[in-house]
Amino acid sequence: MTDAGRAEQAPRQRFWPGPWPGLLLCAAVAGAAIALRKLPFLSTVSPMLLAMVLGMLIHNLARTPAVARPGVLFAQKPLLRWAIVLLGLQLTLAQVIAVGPAGLLVIVAATFVTFAFTVWLGRVLGVDRGLTELIAAGTSICGASAIVATNTVTNAREEDVGYALASITLFGTIAIFVYPLLGAALSMTPRAYGLWSGASIHEVAQVVAAAFALPGEHGQEAGEFGAIVKLSRVMLLAPMVLGLGWLAARRARAAHTEGPHPKTPVPWFVFGFIGMMLLNSVVAIPAEARGPLTLGTTFLFTMALAAMGLEIDVRKLKAKGLRPLALGAAASLFIAGFALALVELFA
Repeated sequence: MTDAGRAEQAPRQRFWPGPWPGLLLCAAVAGAAIALRKLPFLSTVSPMLLAMVLGMLIHNLARTPAVARPGVLFAQKPLLRWAIVLLGLQLTLAQVIAVGPAGLLVIVAATFVTFAFTVWLGRVLGVDRGLTELIAAGTSICGASAIVATNTVTNAREEDVGYALASITLFGTIAIFVYPLLGAALSMTPRAYGLWSGASIHEVAQVVAAAFALPGEHGQEAGEFGAIVKLSRVMLLAPMVLGLGWLAARRARAAHTEGPHPKTPVPWFVFGFIGMMLLNSVVAIPAEARGPLTLGTTFLFTMALAAMGLEIDVRKLKAKGLRPLALGAAASLFIAGFALALVELFA
């Protein structure tokens, strides 16, 4: 190549290599996933799961292009952390207070007891610790968002993230159909049913679908309260991620016997999440801005999950076997039963 040709190509090499091809690929996959969710039979499925499935299809059928890998890796970590920060704008302290002391007790107890139960059962079943913690977070807190946020400190494999997402999607979808029938059979009040749904079903969309489906004229009231309870439960994402980050650092120090001990990672994005929630509590965000912010947050999460899908090898996913699926089923049954008992006792 002549000197003139190299000089002409240099500006292109400075601009195009790096994260841009991968970010564009992740954005395209995310856009396709959000579009697919408009289909009636996919309306209750998280766009994050759809993006991961599409990414897996691309990676396993055609392989992820090498030029896209820097952007794919960028979407999995930095981009994801900014999405977690923006998630705080969907919560306010007023929403949390509206749940009431009894409701907050149910949420906190169901979340942390379910997490502890799932981690214990994962050890009994011999499921990998990283995958167990992802299933525990997704079941006890807020589904896909909790799984990807937890993975920022546990650093599990992409296949573990995919398996955990499949688990909470499967059992959360079953809950959409089972909860309304049980709520009617138990003659639950709209507030009690909304509290039970919001405190135990995994995804926000799944909670809304199940809570509004309460038979009779009280579905609207149950659905609105269930959504508030679910958003309040999302608040527990911050202490859970901080605690898991501390435990991960403690395990790393215990395994590191020579040289300087590794420092405890500071998940700054968790503090950003809390800061955005506090900001949203004291500053009235205009209605015309709230919609785009929510959509943008969902899109960033969906891009992050698309990136994870673009790294997942289906053969490694199959090698996990059925024990993690059994763990997800047991965790879902546990939080449903435990939360129902708490609602009957305190609400």
